Amino acid sequence: MALLDIKDLKVHFYGRSGLLSRKKKPFKAVDGISFCIEEGQTYGLVGESGSGKTTTGRAIIGLNPLTSGNITFNGRDLTMERRRGKITFDRNIGMIFQDPYSSLNPKKRVLDIVAEPLRNFERLSPKKELAKVQQLLAQVGISADSIYKYPHEFSGGQRQRIGIARAIALKPKLIIADEPVSALDLSVQAQVLNFMKDIQKELNLSYLFISHDLGIIKHMCDQIGIMYRGRYVEQGSSDELFSNPQHIYTKRLLSAIPVKEPAEREKRAREREAIAEEFQTSYHRYFDQEGLAYPLQHIAGTHYAAAQGTGGR
Repeated sequence: MALLDIKDLKVHFYGRSGLLSRKKKPFKAVDGISFCIEEGQTYGLVGESGSGKTTTGRAIIGLNPLTSGNITFNGRDLTMERRRGKITFDRNIGMIFQDPYSSLNPKKRVLDIVAEPLRNFERLSPKKELAKVQQLLAQVGISADSIYKYPHEFSGGQRQRIGIARAIALKPKLIIADEPVSALDLSVQAQVLNFMKDIQKELNLSYLFISHDLGIIKHMCDQIGIMYRGRYVEQGSSDELFSNPQHIYTKRLLSAIPVKEPAEREKRAREREAIAEEFQTSYHRYFDQEGLAYPLQHIAGTHYAAAQGTGGR
């Protein structure tokens, strides 16, 4: 049984269709995606801004209401609980936010930031809480004497490690990492990503890793879902998507990955030109009249790609 099982997830937001109109028109931020995450696995959600990947993560953790679909986590039907009016924040799901500068309350000390989930779910004495926070900080490479400092006294990479300490405080099974290194310098990014892989092995964590950067996704993820305007255009293992991309949108994202060698850069530039031309001339092959992806078609193994005229998955 999968740790996390998402089936036909939809998150629609409703607004007015016109200034004088009372009719509500839905914005389909997430429009029917399905995927599973196994224990110890990292699943990557990829797409440009507005593709629906962050909304998906927030829906799973309970920060965005579902329009329809099912979320089963660790054998529990979270969807049913929420339909009954229960706002459930599962202690076995943690979250690392995108911006280490805004996700930590600047008015709180590190002790209070990391202890927050412990105070919500556990009743520890002040002495035990202090010892637990010091242990968590040591686990992420932050010195124990930093507990009374404020976020502004740390570098970006250190702040993100503090965010990770908070996320693992309750020993979760799943961590949703929403663009966890996009606000950091490249050198610091590598340190944080490698640390996340190390701590995953140590604690047997599963990750839902959300990013627009396919280079990072390749380094981190076992399975990948490519999102465009709320739908999947392609889904499969890292090897399947990188070695045999099927959808034009996936190819466009892959062509944007930086390369070092001048000859490779020239080749990549030609590829981008060809992909851009195909995107314009063969748009109908990949998207319907509303600009949305067609249903997924099975390619091979765990590999699926959106294609015109298919029954879908």
